[in-house]
Amino acid sequence: MRLNSAQASGFNTKGQKATISAESMDSPTQNTSLQRLQNVEKRIVKVLELAGGVMDELANPAGPRKESINNHCREFMQSIKDIQVTLRDEIKSACEYRPFEKCDYNSRIANEIGLEKLKYILSQLDGMKETTDEYNSEA
Repeated sequence: MRLNSAQASGFNTKGQKATISAESMDSPTQNTSLQRLQNVEKRIVKVLELAGGVMDELANPAGPRKESINNHCREFMQSIKDIQVTLRDEIKSACEYRPFEKCDYNSRIANEIGLEKLKYILSQLDGMKETTDEYNSEA
């Protein structure tokens, strides 16, 4: 897979230019997921700009314009909601991804947990048996 310079260049989270290798663009799902997360990053920057606009308006020597503040706040809240929905979807999607479908990790963990529960129950039963034995020996 060969990328031209426009496709291969982007920006990292610090705003510095970064390159994306062909190896990091393995699947279309991963690519679209990365694109959605990059869009979220852009929306977060926009949200910060909106918050800055409200602060500028509040610091206005002539006094804040209520309509401007309301518009900024409305757009801020809607953007936050959109970001939250997108991130929730991406987290859900990431949790559904199973790179090791044939791995027996989940069943082994479930067995280990079951074993520990059985050990605990046996210790509780032993304690109950000791209590009943003590009660019977006193009677």
